[in-house]
Amino acid sequence: FSGADLADGSCAHPTIPGRVAPLLPANHVTMTKGTGLVHTAPAHGMEDYSVASHHQLPTDCLVDESGYFTEAAGPELKNKNVLEEGNEAVIKMLQAAGSLLKEEKYVHSYPYDWRTKKPMIIRASKQWFVNTADVKAAAQDVLKKVKVIPTSAVNRMLEMLDRRTFWCISRQRCWGVP
Repeated sequence: FSGADLADGSCAHPTIPGRVAPLLPANHVTMTKGTGLVHTAPAHGMEDYSVASHHQLPTDCLVDESGYFTEAAGPELKNKNVLEEGNEAVIKMLQAAGSLLKEEKYVHSYPYDWRTKKPMIIRASKQWFVNTADVKAAAQDVLKKVKVIPTSAVNRMLEMLDRRTFWCISRQRCWGVP
């Protein structure tokens, strides 16, 4: 059958009893990238977040800032490190539920922290969201007062600010980004 046959369908979550997930189309899923039917983790990547936002899904984050599963992930996963014992626990849970079709070792291409050289987990967190129009106008006004070299870069930055769809004030970082 084709993927279109699954449109508007749903499936049971394999590790959280009672949770149902919708089957949704996504432009970033292609026959050359993955299997054509993939999980969506709205709190753990921009593409997934965009799909979830479009379909008005919640962006529950089951991982804390230290990389451990939270209570919301369930008692079998709570306080387990996602990249270590948490991975093995999920595999055992899938086996027990009869939901594991195949298991094989795979080296995932996680983003790495430039300072520690350790893998990073992208995760959504609570932010201070503000009125987009007000922030956009203020940012554009301030940018017009900045001396930019070359001057042609100002227009490019103003256009980028105009296309911006989400704005938040984040105080999560205490250090700079390269």
